[in-house]
Order: sequence, then structure tokens, then C-alpha cells
Amino acid sequence: MNARRKITVLVMATALTAGLAAIGFPAAAAECGVRSDGRLYCGNKTGAKGYADRSYRSATRGQLNGTFSWFQCWGHGDPHPGGNDIWYWTELDNGAWGNVPAVDVGTGQDPAPGLREC
Repeated sequence: MNARRKITVLVMATALTAGLAAIGFPAAAAECGVRSDGRLYCGNKTGAKGYADRSYRSATRGQLNGTFSWFQCWGHGDPHPGGNDIWYWTELDNGAWGNVPAVDVGTGQDPAPGLREC
């Protein structure tokens, strides 16, 4: 890769990270993808809530206090402010399992490519 292309890639990566940070995602959100264990590892909003069902109207089961989590699978649910109806299933920080709306996960595309549907 020539020097000009390296600079362009670096500037684009920096802009992506800054853009994600501006909307509440940490720098770790720049890494987001499905790993060899089949789970999605991705940045998330601090304090993202996990719900019993794929709906804000369902009970809250817990939250993600950290800024980087793994997600087991995805499913369709109620639409959310992210402009779609994708929710991700994960173990929350209190040990309970819950559905987190995609708007709170730093994916670039929903559902995340390569992650299985629940």
C-alpha cells in the first residue's frame, strides 16, 4: 500500500472512531465483527439496557455497564430509533440474558454480517 493510501485509510478510520464517539460509543466500537466462536464482538453504549423481549415495553433484565460486549445472535422485534427492528441477544452484566436494540450496538450494518439469527 502506498503512503497516500495509508494516510487515506488512517483518516477514514479516525473519522469513523470520532463519529461513533460523538454518538455515545467508545473508541472500541471501531472493532466490530463476528469471531471464530460465532459471536459478534462490538462496542456498545455504556448503560445499554437488555430487555426480556425485543421491545422497549418488556421488562428490563439488566444492562451493559462496559463499552465492549459480545452478542450471541440477533432477531427481529419492535422498531427502535436506529431505523430498523434488529435486536441482539447477550448476557448482561448481572448474569441475566436480554435483548439489546441495535441502536445501542456499534454495528455498521444490521443484522451484523455473519451472526446467526436467534
